[in-house]
Amino acid sequence: MVETTDILISGGGVAGLTAAAAFGSAGFRVICVDPAPPVTEEAEAGADLRTTAFLQPSRQVLEAAGLWDRIAPHGAALRIMRIVDAGGERPEPRIVKDFDAAEIGEEPFGWNFPNWLLRRETVARLGLLPNVAFRPGVGTRAVFTRQREARVTLSDGGQVSARLLVAADGRASPVREAVGIGVRTFRYGQKALAFAVTHPIPHDNVSTEIHRSGGPFTLVPLPDRQGLPCSAVVWMERGSEALRLAGLPVPEFEAEIFARSAGLLGPLTLVTGRSVWPIIAQIADRFDAERTALLAEAAHVVPPIGAQGLNMSLADLACLLALAKAAPERLGDRAMLAAYNRRRWPEVKARVMGIDLLNRTSMLSARPLRDLRAGALNALHSLSPVRHALMKAGLGMR
Repeated sequence: MVETTDILISGGGVAGLTAAAAFGSAGFRVICVDPAPPVTEEAEAGADLRTTAFLQPSRQVLEAAGLWDRIAPHGAALRIMRIVDAGGERPEPRIVKDFDAAEIGEEPFGWNFPNWLLRRETVARLGLLPNVAFRPGVGTRAVFTRQREARVTLSDGGQVSARLLVAADGRASPVREAVGIGVRTFRYGQKALAFAVTHPIPHDNVSTEIHRSGGPFTLVPLPDRQGLPCSAVVWMERGSEALRLAGLPVPEFEAEIFARSAGLLGPLTLVTGRSVWPIIAQIADRFDAERTALLAEAAHVVPPIGAQGLNMSLADLACLLALAKAAPERLGDRAMLAAYNRRRWPEVKARVMGIDLLNRTSMLSARPLRDLRAGALNALHSLSPVRHALMKAGLGMR
């Protein structure tokens, strides 16, 4: 027996779960599958210790999905993006430039949340939607598409006929491979360490990105923890160095992160485990195939710079959802998916290339090149029209 639905979402990460909530809240029948049950507590094995900074435009998507009111109490506002160049002889700040959201509007740039908590709240939201079925522990085994449907065989042996198949199944997407879409991948030899720290100096809702070599060291505000200011950290380094750091005893690791943070928030105390993630950039050759749309990391992957990754994914979702709501009778047809690809692929390609350049710049180790990087930061920040344009571009504003 073949089960029918409007939308089958393959992938139960933050993007896939949010897509299920958004389409379900819009009245579509949705099935979301993922071979791995979501880890929804910080201390559980396999918990995603990264955080996500949702930028201003993403809030509308989260509100439409019925998620914003659930997560808002757990986030920290990001009012200033501080870029620090510490590329001199010593790891000390030599240029500090603030990009203040108040210069372009009343809202903060965004709000930062732990990924494990986003999973917890989104799964709870799905449980309230009678037209959404979330099936953890079930994956996509095979895909067959034709003009009127996507026929998907699941790992439990079941079959689903969907008007639209959404691939939100990650950078190695089985659905993307099944429908024959290629990818271009950029490799850096980097890994990112993700963890959280407390510190004696308040972060004052400032997200701080410190550049020296190997990649940025970023402190992103979180709500206070046990009465102390708290920040999430993403530290990008060359792969061998990242693995060395991840294996250090806690006192030695804390000494390393204090030095790499240039002491800006005082001594840093590790309060979570450490996770290590490979860094690549990637873009699919296109974002659509017959009855299929690529979403999030199935479509694009970028290094964690400027909070672009998941916000690009929610921009994908916003576009796809708007097209579906505008003409529900044409859900998943060739014209709808061609419009999705036409609207999203060029913009994503430009962002992937821009972030690729920023990341390569952040990795510079030669002193003269680091000096050039510092001079470019100083020049870009000093011109207010350029500064405002950069802030709006980072938010995805036109």
